[in-house]
Amino acid sequence: MSSESDAHIVERLTGQILPSFALAATNDQPVDLATLSGRTVVYAYPRTAEPEKPSPAGWDEIPGAKGCTPQSCSFRDHAKELSAVGVDHLFGLSSQTTDYQKEAAERLHLPFALLSDADHRFKESMAMPDFVADDMRLFKRLTMIIDDGRISKVFYPVDAPAEDAENVLRWCRDNTRG
Repeated sequence: MSSESDAHIVERLTGQILPSFALAATNDQPVDLATLSGRTVVYAYPRTAEPEKPSPAGWDEIPGAKGCTPQSCSFRDHAKELSAVGVDHLFGLSSQTTDYQKEAAERLHLPFALLSDADHRFKESMAMPDFVADDMRLFKRLTMIIDDGRISKVFYPVDAPAEDAENVLRWCRDNTRG
């Protein structure tokens, strides 16, 4: 973990061209974010809770750790509105395995795929912020708006996960393409 400031992370990621490689997705269609045309929204989150399993020790005290399920549900609830303002692709991204993500996507009735970066290749290639809890390397919560493979906007930190989709929707309305 670095001591890089939040503002520096946003500045460094904004404008980056994404690396090209496939990420496993819950719809069984590998996704290469670098090759998608149009506007893509990707929200990176630490992990969704596993039913009947306790959260990692100290989870509630880790800044930004809580709120993954409300964040995903917010994007679920705003998916049609995001599409109406020009979002062509919407994904959640975590370092959890695709098998677990499939359970979460089904349980939460998500109308979009979750992407798995279980090997941390994407996170490392982008130098995205992360943290460790119970020996798990997890994404710090952030959201990227990507236009034709280049990051146009980064929301970080995301302090109110349940409001993330509304903030993205507002930005996309104010920053239409074409």
